[in-house]
Amino acid sequence: MGETSDPRGDLTVRTIAMPADTNANGDIFGGWVMSQMDQAGGIAGVDQAQGRVVTVAVDAMTFIRPVRVGDVLCVYTRVESVGRTSMKIQVEAWARRFRTKLREKVTEATFTFVAIDDDGRPRRLPKPEPESSSPEP
Repeated sequence: MGETSDPRGDLTVRTIAMPADTNANGDIFGGWVMSQMDQAGGIAGVDQAQGRVVTVAVDAMTFIRPVRVGDVLCVYTRVESVGRTSMKIQVEAWARRFRTKLREKVTEATFTFVAIDDDGRPRRLPKPEPESSSPEP
């Protein structure tokens, strides 16, 4: 889980870490960070599925650095793969440190989402739209 110098994917969620989200040490709860990542992955999943999705798995989340009160948490997403009813979305969380421009990756994970219908049953994902290609002049 190497740290890269720049986030990969689209900025999907951006929020500020508040005192109510801390543990006894004054650091932000890992569960709060994971929740923000799940929300971001869900947003990307809904876009891809063109409808409802549910989280079914999270692979190998390792916390690299703490998030502190006042940090801006920026969550980036990119669709890694799409199957018949499920998709894997790579999610990275970065902290922009309070009162500085310093940006550090705090964690990353792959979230698996399943598209569901109105009754909560898995449904087929729409075919991905082909890349836009314009005819050569």
